[in-house]
Amino acid sequence: MTRVLVVDDDFMVARIHRGFVERVDGFEVVGTARTGDEALALVGSLKPDLVLLDLYLPDAFGLDVVARLRAAGETCDVLVITAAKEADSVRGALRQGVVGYLLKPFAFADLQQRLVTYAAERARDLGDDLTQAEIDAAFTSSQPVGRGPVAVLPKGLSAETAESVERALREARESRETLSATECAEVVGISRVSARRYLEHFVSFGQAEVTLRYGSTGRPERRYRWL
Repeated sequence: MTRVLVVDDDFMVARIHRGFVERVDGFEVVGTARTGDEALALVGSLKPDLVLLDLYLPDAFGLDVVARLRAAGETCDVLVITAAKEADSVRGALRQGVVGYLLKPFAFADLQQRLVTYAAERARDLGDDLTQAEIDAAFTSSQPVGRGPVAVLPKGLSAETAESVERALREARESRETLSATECAEVVGISRVSARRYLEHFVSFGQAEVTLRYGSTGRPERRYRWL
């Protein structure tokens, strides 16, 4: 089991996140904290594998808590869950080595995808003596945000198509635009279903974000933007 500590100053939000985590096979919540000091104390006593960390805490900024954890010698992984969209926050999270960055509000499926990906990476056996290619792949796949597609793609996805989808997202960002799965499919020349898989893959690794556009009728449209 992957042991998880949930850190959020809002009691009800923490309760919801706890419920989400406990719906994912192989994960258990061992505690919740509402402040940075509580998080530090519980990490020290409970030794979780993963911390779901809000950035806006009443006594500290979340990334400062990460720095204090590392200074204390704690090696738990951190998945940031926050409303902070600022580039400085994202860059700071990257420098701190967090395993993911998920924007609030989100659906259960959004967190589930990240937890499943995290579990797969955590379970991967690197062995003893590695080649340079294996080392490069390990470092690339462990980065939540990068300059290109994550090296280890889910079954059925190709690196070449992932690069094309990334290129389409980057070009749209330069025009201050977002893309729907349908629009991305037209640009890349793949099916809408395939485009959606690549787009959601980038979202799961924190390389892209998704927003909802509501129309007058029907379901809201999912719009994607490269980070």
